[in-house]
Amino acid sequence: MGMLKPWHIIVLVVVILLLFGARRLPDLARSVGQSLKIFKSEVKDLTDDGKLNDSNEAPAGTTPSTHVPGGTVSSTPPATTPPPAAGAGGSSQVPGLVDPNKPRA
Repeated sequence: MGMLKPWHIIVLVVVILLLFGARRLPDLARSVGQSLKIFKSEVKDLTDDGKLNDSNEAPAGTTPSTHVPGGTVSSTPPATTPPPAAGAGGSSQVPGLVDPNKPRA
């Protein structure tokens, strides 16, 4: 009981052929293979990123360096832009757009 016997496999193959048809099975197998290939490469990338991040961590007490595309190294963090200030009415609406909730005067 619980063992997979040869006649179980035959019945399973017949049911799959009846459900999908002989014409669609190669396409189905191809798409499953491509999905598994993509999944495998993504898992590999994630594990490689984890290894790279562990080895590239800066020692405690030092400032992290940022690589600039020109090949130079910068020790300052990249500049961030402040969020836009609210207008006089306290609205964060983009200028030039009409608020559908407010009627026009």
